[in-house]
Amino acid sequence: MEPTGLDFIFFNAFLASNFVLALFLGLCPFLGVSGKLETAFPMGIATMVVMLISSVCAYFINQILVSYDIEYLRLISYIAVIASSVQLVEMTLKKFTPGLFRSLGIFLPLITTNCAILGLALFQTFKEYNFLQSLVYALGAGAGFTLAILLMAGMRERMDLARLPSVTQGAALSLMIGGLLSLSFMGFAGLGS
Repeated sequence: MEPTGLDFIFFNAFLASNFVLALFLGLCPFLGVSGKLETAFPMGIATMVVMLISSVCAYFINQILVSYDIEYLRLISYIAVIASSVQLVEMTLKKFTPGLFRSLGIFLPLITTNCAILGLALFQTFKEYNFLQSLVYALGAGAGFTLAILLMAGMRERMDLARLPSVTQGAALSLMIGGLLSLSFMGFAGLGS
């Protein structure tokens, strides 16, 4: 695969440079919403939608900022776009699926502070991706985030059924599972180079 090819960009963001399990970005929703598969999947999809919107907007904002030679406004511009896109997703979920909106709770508006989304916008800018590459990068990163949160939710649901020592229950178990998942994804690190 060619490093600038769309398939390489997608699979690199999806597996080799997974935002959660390889780059350790977006750990708050990864640990907070991954208790059940029924909330983990919608959170992954919501995050992917926000990533797509933010990626597209970040691409065009960067083009405008570069043309006027005011690149120093990137960060604040990206944060404003991310906050706006989260509000859009939040209003859509509240209108069409109020049950899901309530089950996601405080973690839905916290997508705004998800560093994976800001990282996506900054990474694609510094890698100088064109529009199509940025879109594929956002899809890969969003799919990778969804995969990571689904794997964690599946493991946590299984562990809820197991008899475990009290020392390993709760947050300790979640961190151990997250660490093991991260170690398994490090096996894909050779694909990204």
